[in-house]
Amino acid sequence: MGIVRVAEDVEVGVVGAGGGGSGGEVTEPLLRQYRRKEDEESKIRDESECGSEEPREGGSLRMVLLSTAVAVCGSFEFGTCVGYSAPTRSGIVDDVGLSISEFAIFGSILTIGAMIGAVTSGRLADFLGRKMTMRISATICIFGWLSIHLAKSAIMLYFGRILLGFSTGVLSYVVPVFIAEIAPKNLRGGLSTSNQLLISSGSSATYILGALVAWRNLVLVGLVPCVLLLAGLFFIPESPRWLANVGREKEFHTALQKLRGESADISEEAIEIKEYIESLRSFPKARLQDLFLSKNIYAVIVGVGLMIFQQLGGINGVGFYASYIFTSAGMQISMIFCCLFLTVLYEYVDLSRLQGFLENLELS
Repeated sequence: MGIVRVAEDVEVGVVGAGGGGSGGEVTEPLLRQYRRKEDEESKIRDESECGSEEPREGGSLRMVLLSTAVAVCGSFEFGTCVGYSAPTRSGIVDDVGLSISEFAIFGSILTIGAMIGAVTSGRLADFLGRKMTMRISATICIFGWLSIHLAKSAIMLYFGRILLGFSTGVLSYVVPVFIAEIAPKNLRGGLSTSNQLLISSGSSATYILGALVAWRNLVLVGLVPCVLLLAGLFFIPESPRWLANVGREKEFHTALQKLRGESADISEEAIEIKEYIESLRSFPKARLQDLFLSKNIYAVIVGVGLMIFQQLGGINGVGFYASYIFTSAGMQISMIFCCLFLTVLYEYVDLSRLQGFLENLELS
């Protein structure tokens, strides 16, 4: 009976100090003490994690911003290639002895290289990786700029311009893809906007500096972002989505952890990325003939039509030969580049698109 009484006292929380059920001090049962201690330790852990959350997010955000900054050096390079021919027409024609028609070829041949680069960019990025594709493009750009800088004839100018066109065609694809793949969901739209912003900035810088320096020296404006891109690629991770797609699991987790922070829990995002890749693989392999199926032809006509009409607007022609166009219209050189600068900023850079990114950045 004494044993039964003690067991009942333990259950209700009354245990005598002297070991019996009466005349002793009332104490809390051991099981309840243990549970209370667990709750207190859990609360301390939660507070510690909350306190360390802010620097963790800051660390991951810095890596994402650094990776984006390195990648958009390719976008700036794109802009310098597009804007190079506009302010250099008179210098190149006088020094190399080109005719107007030969210079027209020099300006427009960039688009031939860009078409080749655009066609091959997807395969290159999928086979070699995003970083290696950007590295190859930057290297080709350097050779293209050097060919223009050392040119003594139209052939060398054309060769360098085609190399630049090929590189811009590749960079126009791989840079926005890389940024979208490394960015977290809440910053993806804003960071992707930086691609177009830096293209416009590169064109603007070329227009302005081209009015101040000789055409051979203007090559440096295009070489600097290439060097920065090549150097910066050594300090940023590869796209985690590409690594997961090619089956490099260890490198995939390492890259994702580096982008999200050393203390971040990436398990959920890693599973989401893998499930997305598996869902893509489950689709039947696309063929060129599929574009002409009745269910797809309407979308193809609309999409391709929009791209065609955009190019038929003639913005590339204005960008390539802007100085000649405005000079023929009787405008002064200083006014030309002021107008071009404002036009590029107004037409290409919609600052309202950056508002959401800045708000998300402040919240982070």
